[in-house]
Amino acid sequence: MRDIRRYDVYCLADRLALEVYRLTRAFPREEMFGLSSQMRRAALSVPLNLVEGAARNSSRDFAHFIDIALGSCEEIRYQIHFAQELGYIDKTTGQEMNHRYEAVSMMLGKLRNRVRGRPASGVRSERREAKGEKRRTANLEENDD
Repeated sequence: MRDIRRYDVYCLADRLALEVYRLTRAFPREEMFGLSSQMRRAALSVPLNLVEGAARNSSRDFAHFIDIALGSCEEIRYQIHFAQELGYIDKTTGQEMNHRYEAVSMMLGKLRNRVRGRPASGVRSERREAKGEKRRTANLEENDD
């Protein structure tokens, strides 16, 4: 079993879930069972899915729960935007929370790729793809002669 508490993405998602709980305390009372509740569930879903996935025996199961955490991460990002548009969150706080959840989302994507055994996306894999494309193009040109 994996010790999820040692993963940076888990630690950040855990702190952000706590912040969302604190932030939503100031929402209007009529949002208690609406947006406030939705935001809390989505924020808590990110670290909870990491915990559940890490407890699974297979990498495939772990990757599945990371995917669910990614979905929840994107859900909370929209909810932060929506709360900001309603005036429940000031612009600075909304932007800060969005940037931090964007970082969590990127970390989750990298973790998912690593768990699935795929190379991390970025410059190295783009270079590999470009080299492969050059090879395919060269082979096509040789065959055209």
